[in-house]
Amino acid sequence: MTDELLTPRQVQADYGFSPQTLANWRWSGTGPAYIKQTPGKGGRIKYRRSAIEAWLDEHTVKAGGQRAA
Repeated sequence: MTDELLTPRQVQADYGFSPQTLANWRWSGTGPAYIKQTPGKGGRIKYRRSAIEAWLDEHTVKAGGQRAA
């Protein structure tokens, strides 16, 4: 089974993160892993659904401030 590739707009529709928020995270290096399909500033960006899910898992906080295991 192949891992679905999502555009920033699809990520927004499925997870609620705006394309601008995703761009800010790419710039700061804090967001989920992404694929740049074309070179340059205006290059096409895609996200693997598994990368979004893994990033969310890493940032899930349990009660008491502990990260989920």
